[in-house]
Amino acid sequence: MRIWVNGGLRDADDARLSVLDHGLTVGDGIFETVRTSEGRPFALTRHLDRLTRSARGLGLPDPDHDEVRHAVAAVIDANPVALGRLRITYTGGLSPLGSDRGDHGTSLVVALDGVSRRPDTTAVITVPWTRNERGALAGLKTTSYAENVVALARARERGASEALFPNTADRLCEGTGSNVFVVLGGRIHTPPVASGCLAGITRALAVEWTGAEETDLPMDVLAEADEVFLTSTLRDVQAVHRVDDRELTPEIGPVTAKAMRIFAERAGDDLDP
Repeated sequence: MRIWVNGGLRDADDARLSVLDHGLTVGDGIFETVRTSEGRPFALTRHLDRLTRSARGLGLPDPDHDEVRHAVAAVIDANPVALGRLRITYTGGLSPLGSDRGDHGTSLVVALDGVSRRPDTTAVITVPWTRNERGALAGLKTTSYAENVVALARARERGASEALFPNTADRLCEGTGSNVFVVLGGRIHTPPVASGCLAGITRALAVEWTGAEETDLPMDVLAEADEVFLTSTLRDVQAVHRVDDRELTPEIGPVTAKAMRIFAERAGDDLDP
C-alpha cells in the first residue's frame, strides 16, 4: 500500500505522523470515506465540500481542494483495486500535549484499501447511548470516533453489522457510520439533520433520488416500520432484515428494492453527482 502523507506518497511502513499530532492526542481532526470503483471516486466533490464544512465546524483552516484531489488521484493510481475505501484524514497537526492547537499547520493523509461488496441485507441493533444533537461536534465527521467503536463492538457481539443511536430527546438519529431510513405506509422517512445525525452524502442522494421525507421519528418507529434500510458510502442502500429481536421479512421489501435500484442506476450514470 502507498499512502499520501503531508505532500507525498509513502510506503505503508514509512507513512508516519508525529505522535504529537493533534488528531492522535485529542482527536482534533476530520475525515471522509469515499468509494472508488475501478479507480474512479464517487461523489468526490460532495465529500470535499463536507470536509470543508467539518473543518470550519472545528475551527481548522479550509482544506485545499486542489491538493486533496491531487493526493486522491496519486493514491488511486498507486493502489489499483476494483472496489475501494478511500480515506481522507485532515487533522490539527503537530501541537502541544493538551487541547490547545499548535502553529505548525495541519496534516493531510490519504489512504486506500480494497473492500468486498456488502451483502444486500443486514441486521442492526439499538444501543442505550445517545447522540448529542446540541453538542459542538453534532453533524461533523470528526476523528473522535471512540463511541462508535464501542457501539459497533456491541453490534458485532449480537450478530449485527450496525448500531443505531437515539438522540438526547429519544428520537431516532443514526448509526455508527450510516444513516437510517424507515418505510411507513409506502413512504420513506429519515431523521432530519437537526436530530444530530451526520449529513451523509449517500443519505442526501437517496433523499433527492427517492423522494424520502425528513421526519422527526421516535425510536419505537423501528418496532412498527414496514421496512428499514441504511445508507452510507460503502453500503449504498442496504436493506435491514432484523432490528434487535424483531425479524422483518427475509426478502427485501418493495420500497427498499426500488430505492436500491434507483440509487444504483443514478450513481452509475453520474460519478460526481
